[in-house]
Order: sequence, then structure tokens, then C-alpha cells
Amino acid sequence: MLDTIEKLLVLQDRDRRVFRHRHQLSRIGPEQEALLGQAEGTKLAFVEAKTVAKSIESARRELELEAESKDEQIKKYSSQQLQTKKNEEYRALANEINSCKKAISDLEDKQLELLEQIDKAQADVKTAETNAQAAKNLANEKVGDLEQREVTLKQELEVLLEERTALTAHLDHQVLNRYERLLKLKGENCVVGVDRGICAGCHVKLPVQIMISCQAQREVVNCSNCGRIVYFGDGMRREPLE
Repeated sequence: MLDTIEKLLVLQDRDRRVFRHRHQLSRIGPEQEALLGQAEGTKLAFVEAKTVAKSIESARRELELEAESKDEQIKKYSSQQLQTKKNEEYRALANEINSCKKAISDLEDKQLELLEQIDKAQADVKTAETNAQAAKNLANEKVGDLEQREVTLKQELEVLLEERTALTAHLDHQVLNRYERLLKLKGENCVVGVDRGICAGCHVKLPVQIMISCQAQREVVNCSNCGRIVYFGDGMRREPLE
């Protein structure tokens, strides 16, 4: 294989690894934000559960105070009954007392319903608190792992870039420029093999003359269709597809 092609293949390998490292680094920030967002979501759910429980307890307390107020009215009407001498006033006060007792009974029924809701709400609060703490712990752990992963990737990327610089120093300037242009246009597969006359980049059959040049291994050859640098290496077949 042409020495220049061997160097380009090594360079391409480093560039592929550089691309992958940069891609992984670009995902770390969003992954951290997603983890923290999930933890914040469970925290908000916990706060909301506490708010609901507090609201139900407040409503129960209001009913309790209303029942106490009705009870005070009963005491007042009972006292007035003892003082009145008129049957009509006595019956009117009796009706008021019965009305207050009915109201108290209704209020107590509503309080019982709210007590059941409070039990459920308190259970929801405990569950939400457990979920929030678990999500926080998991987020902290994974964010820490991602931070360490980021450090490692940056260190490895630095080494890869140093290796790349050393590799480019040993390449012909014109060939390197051609490779760099293709790298921007075609991505990490810009130096590809030719098997049975087919370019591995665009999968188009190459003209006979280009195939002969590839097999001669005396110069850097480009695919006539996609422009990639093509080469003929070990394990590749010479016979064209029918």
C-alpha cells in the first residue's frame, strides 16, 4: 500500500476518534441538564403534594371552626329558650337549634370525608418525598459520573489532537489539504477502499483507468464520482462486478 495512503488512514482513524470524543462531550451538558431537570420535577411534585395536603387540612380546620360556631349558637339559643315565656318564640328558637344541629352533623360528615383525603394526601407526600430524594441522589451520582467522564474525554481528546498534529507533519502539504477539504465535505469516511471496482464511499463502479491507478499504488487517487480518496488494499478483490 502506498505510504501516503497508510498515513492518511492512520490520520483518518484519529479524526474519527476526535469526532466521537467531541460528540460525546457535546452530549454531556444536555444529559446533566436532563438529570437535574428530572430531579427538579420530582421536587416540585413533592412541594405540590405538600400544598395539596395543607389545603385539605386547612379546609378541615375551617369546617371544624364552623361546627364550633354552630355549637356556640346552640348554646345561645338554648339560653334564650330558658328566658322566653312565649311559645312561638320558644318554637322558633327550637327550630334554630335543630337547624344548627343538622348543620353540625353535615359539617362532621364533610370532616370525615376530608380526614380520609388527608390520610391519602399524607401518604402521597411521603411517596413524593421519597421519590424526590431518590431522584436527587441519582442525579447527583450520575452528574458526578458525567463530570468525571468529561474530564477523561477532554484528556483523551488532547492526546488525540497531539497525535493528529504529529501525523499531519509527515504528510505532503497538497495531499493534506485535499484530505482536509474532503473531511469537511464527506465527514470521517473520506479515505475509502475499492473492492471489485466499487468505491466504498459512494458505492459507484469506478472507471477502469482509476482502478488501474489504485492497483498501481503509485499516487493518491480520487473517486471520479464522489471525490473521496480511494485505495486498493489487502483483502480487496480486483475482479469487477458483472
